[in-house]
Amino acid sequence: MSYPVDIKTTKLTATGTIFAGPARVLGFYYVNDNAAGSITILDDTTSLAVFDIPTGATTAVVKTVLFPGTGLYCKTSAKATLSLVDMVTFFYG
Repeated sequence: MSYPVDIKTTKLTATGTIFAGPARVLGFYYVNDNAAGSITILDDTTSLAVFDIPTGATTAVVKTVLFPGTGLYCKTSAKATLSLVDMVTFFYG
């Protein structure tokens, strides 16, 4: 799969900004050893997608999720809300 942009990354350990400007979120990699949680990707304050993350209470869950096509387009600012997730590295362009 090829993307029409240079791919960059941002690592978050709490709710925050992936990129402060227009961006396409292409996927993410996460580690979770907490209770079940969620990752919400937003275009500034508008929710674009919510991903339920399984519990990692007995053994850490590590997964990579790649989006089809050209990813999720954030017109204003790409942000993420992390709920009970240890670490997420976002791929964007």
